[in-house]
Amino acid sequence: MAFNIYLVEDDKNLNLILTTYLKKEGWEVKSIFTGEEALKLINNPPDLWILDIMLPDIDGYQIIKEIKASTPHVPVIFISARDADIDRILGLELGSDDYLAKPFLPRELVIRTRKLLERVYGSTSDLVIISPYTIDIRGRRVKVGSNLINLTSKEFDLLEYFVNNQNQALSREQILKSVWGEDYFGTDRVVDDLVRRLRKKMSKLNIETIYGYGYRMINS
Repeated sequence: MAFNIYLVEDDKNLNLILTTYLKKEGWEVKSIFTGEEALKLINNPPDLWILDIMLPDIDGYQIIKEIKASTPHVPVIFISARDADIDRILGLELGSDDYLAKPFLPRELVIRTRKLLERVYGSTSDLVIISPYTIDIRGRRVKVGSNLINLTSKEFDLLEYFVNNQNQALSREQILKSVWGEDYFGTDRVVDDLVRRLRKKMSKLNIETIYGYGYRMINS
């Protein structure tokens, strides 16, 4: 699944940077800049809040009280530039699940977010991110943001084979045996047709043609 995250941070530049990093993980991120805006969304909760304590109108302490009163199961990561020890203790007392003191690297927030989501909602090992796509292997679904891409069973089989063999040269015969099975009798040109269909639906995938041999999906 593509997790839904609310990021409450009034610094527009920092909000943009953090949003960009979080979205690269395939998560849906709503950027929020004021406490008042955050309070209006409490009854439409995300999977996780990232909440700055120091906001221009309503501080994060009041907001987390409202969040936990309405949806106590939804995790919250507190971020703050104030005294780390005091804010960390108060945040934990009010129900925050993690805390980051500014300044921090955006990648650290991504790692902490992923670990918290896994702890609360279970392992995300069946999700593969090939930007801009989130591929749910177990659920056999592909999303771009919140939009579902409708793949046929064979198209998903081919996609999964490419995902499991990224950056490897794959012959048409290898693809044929994996996707259609050992008992398939017919021309290997069906592989070309299926690749063409997959490219059309997922145009951002970098699937190279190896002329006279087969294909390679590059994910650098």
